[in-house]
Amino acid sequence: MSTGTRVFIARLAGLGVFDPNGDQLGRVRDAVATLRVGRLPPRILGLVVEVQHRRRIFVPMGRVTRIEPDAVVLTTGSVNIKRFEQRQNELLVLGEVLDRTVVRIEDGARLVVVDAAMEQSRTRDWVITRLAVRSPTPGKLGRRRAVLNQMDWNEVDGLSATENGQGAESLLAVLAGLRPADLAAQLQGMPDKRQQEVAEALNDERLADVMEELPEEDQINIITGLTDERAADVLEKMNDDDAADLLRELPTGDQERLLEFMEPEEAAPVRRLMTYGEYTAGGMMTSEPVVLLPDATVAEALARLRNPDLSPALAAQVYVVRPPQATPTGRYLGVAHFQRLLREPPSSLVSGVLDDGIDPLVPSSTLQEVTRHLATYNLVAVPVVDDNDRLLGAVSVDDVIDHLLPEDWRDRDELPADAAITRRRAE
Repeated sequence: MSTGTRVFIARLAGLGVFDPNGDQLGRVRDAVATLRVGRLPPRILGLVVEVQHRRRIFVPMGRVTRIEPDAVVLTTGSVNIKRFEQRQNELLVLGEVLDRTVVRIEDGARLVVVDAAMEQSRTRDWVITRLAVRSPTPGKLGRRRAVLNQMDWNEVDGLSATENGQGAESLLAVLAGLRPADLAAQLQGMPDKRQQEVAEALNDERLADVMEELPEEDQINIITGLTDERAADVLEKMNDDDAADLLRELPTGDQERLLEFMEPEEAAPVRRLMTYGEYTAGGMMTSEPVVLLPDATVAEALARLRNPDLSPALAAQVYVVRPPQATPTGRYLGVAHFQRLLREPPSSLVSGVLDDGIDPLVPSSTLQEVTRHLATYNLVAVPVVDDNDRLLGAVSVDDVIDHLLPEDWRDRDELPADAAITRRRAE
């Protein structure tokens, strides 16, 4: 695709953005358009590009030299690195146009937008000229997939009005390959209405993963916009420490109501974590580390650590205890580190490779004490026990970092040391 040809915007999502020297600036996450009067097609103002630290910036279309199948190339000059903020008259093509219901003017048929194509006009402006649409009922007439059609922009109506209950199927297809943290960044850039629609369309597990990566304000907006039953299901899929942190931010009545909707065995560890101070080992720990009994083998331990749902920090070691195995467990015996397990015969017992020389922490240990403990012993996670030496959980380094950073760290605009970068978005 070279400049002047038709470009379908959904295909731009995720493409690298490069300067003329071949250095990558970031990746395309969306396109910004503005509606115009009458039947004039919307003009594309620029691209939303995700740069380092998942910050989204605005790059005007005038800076785009060419669009290739696997890259977007910019002209020379400075790029404004200020965080993108959508203005009142602006429309995010992927975030807001995809899945919109439009009406074909010719016969009044209702269609759903799955993509939009832009082309350059004689004045060198990029405008949306065509829409890819489908029937609002996929699979009709026995087909497994709905038939897609292309229509000129001026053949349909309905994109200028706010639509309630807009779907998210096409948008989620575009965003399907994103990691939870990247999808969370994408959600942050959407209007509240669209953010809620996307959240409702995600399955419980995917939404839980994304929620864990969102700032508290967005977490609260989403969880309070769900039904109590759905909110409880999502909380059950979240890590118990993240669920506890989120519930702490809600009014007491809402906390108790959602906990009642959760399954008792899922709510119990969350309730327990909520009794500890937020900036203590008890408040930061997860109650679901890898826990084994002394007669477990090295092979069993390695099999448990292969669980793809474990964070790298929690997958670095297993905790060995006396029965019972569920937290709060029997007496804590020690930790078996992943690297040591790799050097042992699979049939060996984990009780024979324990590191019991480092004392565990207690729930009241402060954030500073936890940080110092991890740094002193070069650990990525540390066990937490009660007064009877029963294992309660483990604090991982990622939870500590999250509590050390300021609450608004995701929204800060610290800039790289680059003299060619300007601070103000180009008008």
